[in-house]
Amino acid sequence: MNLPAPLYGTPYFAVVFTSLRTADDPEGYATMAARMVELASQQPGFLGVESARGDERLGITVSYWQSLEAIKAWRDEAEHRLAQAGGRSKWYQQYRLRVCRVERETLFERGP
Repeated sequence: MNLPAPLYGTPYFAVVFTSLRTADDPEGYATMAARMVELASQQPGFLGVESARGDERLGITVSYWQSLEAIKAWRDEAEHRLAQAGGRSKWYQQYRLRVCRVERETLFERGP
């Protein structure tokens, strides 16, 4: 699990990607997932990402973006499109994608 992303100053956008993985090609999936985080972090408007995956193949990844235009550009990025096709053909049993506008946020952090 990644540590929570930093605060960004509202409003901004969150893309919530909830997926149920297949058992197929776990090494290929891990490589592609790492590459997608690397590639996304280079995109204009990218703010950060948080991700967790449970033992039952359920995963949730939330990426944060400055604008809807930045999200659309990421959706259409060529290498990301190839990863999407790989996800549909072998890595995901099911997924759901939600795009949300973040209006407010709070943070609790326990001190030392």
